[in-house]
Amino acid sequence: MVFSRRRVLRHAFAAGLATLATAVHAAKPAVFENDGAAINGYDPVAYFTQSAPVKGNRDISYDWHGSAWLFATEQNKSMFMDNPEKYAPQYGGYCAYAVANGATAKTDPDAWTIVDDKLYLNFNTNVRATWQQDIPGNISRADANWPDVLK
Repeated sequence: MVFSRRRVLRHAFAAGLATLATAVHAAKPAVFENDGAAINGYDPVAYFTQSAPVKGNRDISYDWHGSAWLFATEQNKSMFMDNPEKYAPQYGGYCAYAVANGATAKTDPDAWTIVDDKLYLNFNTNVRATWQQDIPGNISRADANWPDVLK
């Protein structure tokens, strides 16, 4: 059987990502946090309203699922409080591609996609490009793996 170099590299990357994620996140909280804030301190509502990652303000925060969610404006905070499931990223803000491959990994605020009004974050923009090659399949696999990947 002949495999393309790209396919071999993609599978090697996924295996390496799973190994790295497992080692880094031995005790995995339900929400990806960095420096005490969910999703690297970025405003989840801004992805929908401004179509861009916007850094949140520590003075405008809301505790949800045991994590501090930061917002750029009081209006965004209010929108989130009214419907957090609408704005919170899927898989607790962990990398959607990692979850699709049975692991967790941190995310980059610039590596995001909205699909069917749901926010998905990825490890970096290169991983996002790989994830986007099969969005329905990756979402299906990630949905099947979540939240078991936190164990």
